Formats: sequence, C-alpha cells, structure tokens
Amino acid sequence: MLLRGMPPRTFSKAFLAGCRPLPRFTHLFVCIADHFEPDWGTASLSLQQERVSRWVNDYRPSVVGVADSRGRPPQHTFFCPIEVYNPRWIDQISKLTQAGFGDVEIHLHHDQDNAEHLTQRLLEATHNLHQRHGLLSKDASGRIRYGFIHGNWALDNSHPTGRWCGVNNEITVLRETGCYADFTMPAAPHAAQTRTINSIYYAIDDPALPKSHDTGIAAAVHSLPPAESLMMVQGPLVVTNPCMGRMSVENGNIAGSQPPSKQRLNHWIRARVIVQRQPNWIFVKLHTHGAQEKNSQVLLGEPMRGFHECLRRTAMHRGFEYFYVTARESAQLIRQAEQGMQAPNFDLLCWS
Repeated sequence: MLLRGMPPRTFSKAFLAGCRPLPRFTHLFVCIADHFEPDWGTASLSLQQERVSRWVNDYRPSVVGVADSRGRPPQHTFFCPIEVYNPRWIDQISKLTQAGFGDVEIHLHHDQDNAEHLTQRLLEATHNLHQRHGLLSKDASGRIRYGFIHGNWALDNSHPTGRWCGVNNEITVLRETGCYADFTMPAAPHAAQTRTINSIYYAIDDPALPKSHDTGIAAAVHSLPPAESLMMVQGPLVVTNPCMGRMSVENGNIAGSQPPSKQRLNHWIRARVIVQRQPNWIFVKLHTHGAQEKNSQVLLGEPMRGFHECLRRTAMHRGFEYFYVTARESAQLIRQAEQGMQAPNFDLLCWS
C-alpha cells in the first residue's frame, strides 16, 4: 500500500514505529476484526448467501489442528453491517460463534445522518442481534454491549469531504447506546486517519466538532478511564522498508493483495500497541473484508494456515505466549492490564 494521502505528522510517527527494534514481551493477543459485508459490490441475494455459506462451511476445516498457547482455535470477529441486516445469514454466522470460533459485533455505513436516527438504529440493531440471534452480551447492569467499526473510516464525521456519517457527536451516541470500544482505526493512507496511532486510548467527544477521536487519553495501568469517554482500540500502523527506497504502509489489513507473513508479523509487533506501563502485553488488532472472494481465499486457505504456523514458531523462538481473542475479549483484557494484572485471567472474560 503506497503512502499518498497520509498526513505528514502521522507519516512521521509511523516511520519511527517502523524503525523500532523488535521489543521483548511475554503475551501477544491477536484479534481479527472483519468488516463482514456479504452485500459488497451490490451483490445479489444469491451471491450474498454464497459468501456467507463459504465461511460457515469452510472456517472450521481451515483451522483444524491450529491452536494458541492455551489450546484455543483462531477467533474471528464478524462486524456485520446493520444497514443491510439479513436475519438468515446472521443466523448462519452465529453457528460459528456458538461453536467457539468467534463473535459478532456492529458495523455501519451511513451518510448525512443525525444523532436521533443513529441512536434508534443502533438500539434496534443491538436488540435484534441479542434477542433474536443470541448475539452480543449484557454487562452486570443488564445493558447490551457491542463493539463498533465505522464504514468508510468516517467515525465521528471524520471523512474530509463530510460524507459517510454526518453526526459530530457520534462518539457520545455510541457510548450511550452500549458501545464498549471502537475498532475502526487505522485508516491510513486514507485522510480519515487519526493523528493518534498504534494506541489504545480514550476519546472524549466534542459534540460540536467532528473527529473527536483524533487524540485522546492513553489507557494506562492503574489509571481509570476518563468520564464519558469511549475506548479506541487501534491496529498497527508502520512505514515499512524505510531504508529500501520504496516505502509503504503496513496497516494490518489482510487481503488477497496483502496476505499475512512473518515479515508482516514483525511489523505488527513492532507497532507495539499496548496499555501504557504494561509493555509485556502487545495487542495486534488486524482487519479485513472477509466476504470478498479474493480475501476469503487468503483467510480460509493456505496463506492463513501458514501464518498460524509462523506465529507458533515465532512464539517458541522468541519466548512469548500468544492468544487468539475476539474484539470483546480484547477490550476486557485491556481492562485487566489497566488493573495491573501481570497474567491474563481468561476465566473473567465472559459477560452474562
């Protein structure tokens, strides 16, 4: 992926991240956040069904014999677009989650929207997914919680053209409707990219202005989240090959043109997305558009199996443990790190 369009300040930070030596650490958490869009390309209903069926039929065989440091298979989080809600394929995807292979969260493309309409849409979607399909979870207060990815990268009305959102107080709407964390970034080289990169942090909304998540307060050990803030979980963003004469952006995208590899794994680790003052836990949040055929061939085929084996060998060689986690589990592990835990407690990850 080329560098055009990346803001200079973001480029400088990503360049420095790409030049870091590989850090020493003890735990690696790998989360794949899928912008799962069976309708991509204005697909017919039959093609949408074909795309969903491929995942339902092929995911289990694709991970046979693959396990992390605690013997768990790879996890896949399907961020499903609620603007094209289809109960049939949601039911089918939920079979994978019920079998222990991942989770479902919220994805949304919208344009020229307003806060009232957005609130209604999110509440209806979370109710449907929870009550009708047994998805999402409730916290101790009984509130349905969800993770979120914004379509077209335009979270909080951040698209430079003003398109693909329209809601300057979107972060507030997300938080008030039960969102526990946003997983949209990175967007680079798109101009909706935030100045803050390679970070886990809390955004505080300015309801009068767009892109309130451009900066925020870093998640840190023994530091409480700021009041009325929303957790931002970013994926890796580094400039690769800084000394090779042809620099490019590594943004954690898994695609037909960007298959996973050992070199990319090193870049993801080098990004060092952590909770401040807990350097031993590194969070690698990757993203993909898994319903697209060219991408599903990678994700459900030999390239991804090869990556899992590469990860296993790298962990053995470098002496760290690695864990496949869902988006929801990532957020809960971040909370554990903030509490000062030195080893993850996976028994605490289930919300009722």
